[in-house]
Parts: sequence; structure tokens; C-alpha cells
Amino acid sequence: MDEKGIRGEAFVFFIDYKAHRGWIGTSEDAALLGIQFSIAETDEKKNIIPTFHFEKFPISASTYGEKFRAVKAALKRGDSFLVNLTQPTPIKCSLSLQQIFESAQAKYKLYVPEQFVVFSPETFIKVKETTISSFPMKGTLPVKNNPTPAPLQSNAKEQAEHATIVDLIRNDVSQVAFPIQVEKYKYIDQIKSHEGDLWQMSSQISGELLPEYQGKLGSILHKLLPAGSISGAPKASTLRIIEDIEEYDRGFYTGIMGQFDGKELNTGVMIRFIEQQDEQLIFKSGGGITIFSEEEMEYQELIQKVYLPF
Repeated sequence: MDEKGIRGEAFVFFIDYKAHRGWIGTSEDAALLGIQFSIAETDEKKNIIPTFHFEKFPISASTYGEKFRAVKAALKRGDSFLVNLTQPTPIKCSLSLQQIFESAQAKYKLYVPEQFVVFSPETFIKVKETTISSFPMKGTLPVKNNPTPAPLQSNAKEQAEHATIVDLIRNDVSQVAFPIQVEKYKYIDQIKSHEGDLWQMSSQISGELLPEYQGKLGSILHKLLPAGSISGAPKASTLRIIEDIEEYDRGFYTGIMGQFDGKELNTGVMIRFIEQQDEQLIFKSGGGITIFSEEEMEYQELIQKVYLPF
């Protein structure tokens, strides 16, 4: 990536959560393998959505509660301020992964044949010339019964969670850029869901790349991964908590995907993720836990995020 960035050679890529595995190539290379990318091209036209069946089988409330309480204990010990707790949910869906990719409305879409499909609303970083910008997303609320996002923006738990992640990302970006500024704070997007739309809260943090990182796209990503919004703060100790408590392999879920067009880098966090495991489909989802979090609300958020973006 460093070499291609310096030479201005276009590429597309995806990297797993632990930055151990990935794929990089041209758009033509991807097409030959049946890999399909759609980067920041949300299609607002009304796609014809086929009739479909969708059913989910989430982790039990009691099992989730055990994991939630283990996270809370770590928070109370001071091992972390914010832990992003995720879990796999088996689903049944009459649509193929490719059909979901074609019909989904999302900023970042990726389909890897017989492996997974992503329809993510979350930007990770963008790099344009010598400016880097990050867009952490934290805070979710169903639009149903909430005609405005005001309850999300004023909720004490959501404010604490969002402020923590903004501080973490600001610190992460400062490894490769200076000065840093928060350009937008707690702005709201409305996310499509077949079960009812969701309000989603984000912020924008930008900085001027240090001379030693200009053009070196791989080195930048190596410093910033895994994404703070899907891990927590402080990052190192929080990653250990996640490893101990989640007890499953995230794989490419919560990794990143992106495109460099020769001038600009645009990347997304691989959330809203369905994986094919033999004949079973697994939807991976989760949310941030702080000391203010309530068990039932976090359990419901995990389930709410298991949806199709139609």
C-alpha cells in the first residue's frame, strides 16, 4: 500500500479485524474473482426488493448477561473506559449474499463469494493529499417512537460513549498527523433497516499528516488498526478484554475495506456483516459498553443491529 500510494496506483482492499489477513488488488483483479466493491455510493433510488424471509436466532439474554457483567467488572476495575462487545447471531434468509449486496443501501458494500457480505454505514478514514479524516460512529436509536434524534444526543450513556471514542480516535490520529481538530461533533445519519430505520451518531476528526506518513497509506493503517470504534479505550487493554469475553472469531467482521483511486483513500469499517459458514449464515453485531450501560438495552441493541438495509 505504501508503494502504491507513493506511485499513485489505484487499488481496492479489505483487511480482517486483527490485521492478520487481507486482500489487495485492482478493480479488475477483484472482478475476476467475483469480489464486488461499492465505496461511498449510497443509492437513494428505490431498488426493487424481492420478497424475502429473514429470521434471527440471537444469543440468549442470560448468556449475553454473563458477558455483559464480565465487561462491567473490567470497567469497574479501571481496565477500560469503553468496550465494544460483539456476538454472532445465526440467521435464516431466503436471499443470497449477492442479492443482499445488490439490493442494500449503504455507503460501503463488499461481497466476497461464498464468504461474506458487508453493508456498512461507517467511514473509517479518508486521506486526501495531506489531510486525514476519521468518522467514528457511536450511538444508535430506533427511529420508531423517536421522530427526532434528540433523545440519542442527550442520553448520558450515549454521550459518554461517544465522547470516549472521539477522544480515542483523536489520540489514534495524532500518531500520524498534527495538528488535530474535531470538525463535527455528534452529527446524525438515518440508516435504512427492513425492521425500521435507525438514528446513528458520528463525529469527524481531521489532521495534517506528518511528513513521514504522507503517501504511505499502509503505514497509516498499520498505526490506526484495529478501528477504535469497534474496540474501545484504552485500546491495548480493551483488546485483551474482548479476546477473553467474546469467545468467538470476529474474522473479517470489524476489519476495514477501502479504495484508493490514485489520489484519495476512502475506507469503511466492516460492520453490518453476514458471513457464510458452510450452509449457515451468521450475522455479527454488537455495541459499546460503558459504566453507564444497562444490560437489557445493550442486549436489544445487539439484536436491533441484525437487519437488512432495505
